[in-house]
Amino acid sequence: MTQTMLLPVATLVAWTLVMAVWMLATRVPAMKAAKIHPQKALHARSEAMSALPSEVRQVADNYNHLMEQPTIFYAVALVIAISGEAAAIDVWLASAYVAVRIAHSIWQATKNVVMIRFYLFLAGSALLFPLAGRALYLLLT
Repeated sequence: MTQTMLLPVATLVAWTLVMAVWMLATRVPAMKAAKIHPQKALHARSEAMSALPSEVRQVADNYNHLMEQPTIFYAVALVIAISGEAAAIDVWLASAYVAVRIAHSIWQATKNVVMIRFYLFLAGSALLFPLAGRALYLLLT
């Protein structure tokens, strides 16, 4: 079950790389079209970057989001996997978390209706609580 527990981790890493490619594929042409020099883009929230179309910024924003909350997921999933005691429920919770994050990414990068994106964020957050609890339980018992 330990290797199975690592599959959602590897999947989210791969998805994050997909979003990085999507970000580059949209941002670089948009910056060229807007004649924004990369030096002006050093700060993601600079005035120059806000001149890019929202659909370009949404993809970049999502990539940044994949560097935030998922770090908690990586930590607890790896603790569970390393413990050697991963159970089917752990794999299910981890897989569900990854599915929700992928849905969140696609939603933010395309439609970006904030309330739906917020509900997806809440769903992912809710899945982290039992995973964190399991990680603590496995470490303390």
